[in-house]
Amino acid sequence: WSRINEQHYFIPKYISFHLHNVSEMLESILVLQRGLNTDSGSTCREASFEGISRFQVNNTLLHPVIVECRLTKTDMELEVLRYTNRISSEAHKMVMKNVKPGKKEYEMESLFQHYCYTKGGMRHTSYTCICGTGHNSSVLHYGHAGAPNDKTIRDGDMCLFDMGGEYYCYSSDITCSFPANGKFTPDQKVIYEAVLKSSRTVMAAMKPGVKWTEMHRLADKVHLEELVKVGILNGSVEEMMKVHLGSVFMPHGLGHLLGIDVHDVGGYPEGMERINEPGLKSLRMGRLVQERMVLTVEPGIYFINHLLDQALANPTQSCFINNQQLARFRGFGGVRIEDDVAVTATGIELLTCVPRTVEEIEAFMCDSEKSLSPLV
Repeated sequence: WSRINEQHYFIPKYISFHLHNVSEMLESILVLQRGLNTDSGSTCREASFEGISRFQVNNTLLHPVIVECRLTKTDMELEVLRYTNRISSEAHKMVMKNVKPGKKEYEMESLFQHYCYTKGGMRHTSYTCICGTGHNSSVLHYGHAGAPNDKTIRDGDMCLFDMGGEYYCYSSDITCSFPANGKFTPDQKVIYEAVLKSSRTVMAAMKPGVKWTEMHRLADKVHLEELVKVGILNGSVEEMMKVHLGSVFMPHGLGHLLGIDVHDVGGYPEGMERINEPGLKSLRMGRLVQERMVLTVEPGIYFINHLLDQALANPTQSCFINNQQLARFRGFGGVRIEDDVAVTATGIELLTCVPRTVEEIEAFMCDSEKSLSPLV
């Protein structure tokens, strides 16, 4: 069993191998996969075929083994994930070169998909593209059928484009946030740089053995510290953490496992429960970070009216909020910075490569002659 991850057997080969090499007792047992995807809550159901009644079926043994196989990546898998990130990063840069007020959000989605397919042979995206601009950038899963990336982009809008190409079933998941006109306003800059600081602080702390839940709390702490500097919040950050004020501005989890699925399996193995706290209950992985895991790091700050209103109505949270300063950010939308990283023995390898600092983004967007990185 311990060799399965190294050998990387597909299920039929795996079953065949064991049915012909284990004890006589097991030769009559058909091992099928059935189990819970702890991310989606859906159950993976086993295959069935005519004549299956002749076998003794075990449908509990295989699922946790396959989940563990997918949890960490082989060298070949890492190479494919580097490729998906390289192409998807270049596609995001193509979008940054072409976005401007007056265009539709879906035009940016189309450009991304076109680049991934024509330059990288990536026929599919890993998920439905999220191309939120203006107030839409605060809608966490915008872009679905009910909100189909159909807004006209306006001058002054903040763009939040969450898009990733897929290659041979292996996913990428990248979010870039930037102003539609290529120039950050002072308010856009301070929120963006707060999220960037959070992202880079988490990456610097990541290594095998750290708790992913603590990385989420670290991101919350940085956000709150930066919002105090902006003047939106006042008071002790430690006290804010106790009342989960960070979840008002980042209601989702810090990041998730990435691989054959964009939200890959294995985040909560049997016996591990989610932490039932705001924000953390949405965290898609509760494990310790391990070498060869591939994870997304995607902190964000959003100004979501109903969450802000709930916080203002809650005395334990409202006491920290400067409503006068907060008011000017109503309608701002949100900022998310999402990178894909592979965990190494001592830290992480950053797979995503796009302009990230305010200076890099503004320089890249204003230089119409600046070429994209060559594809190899």
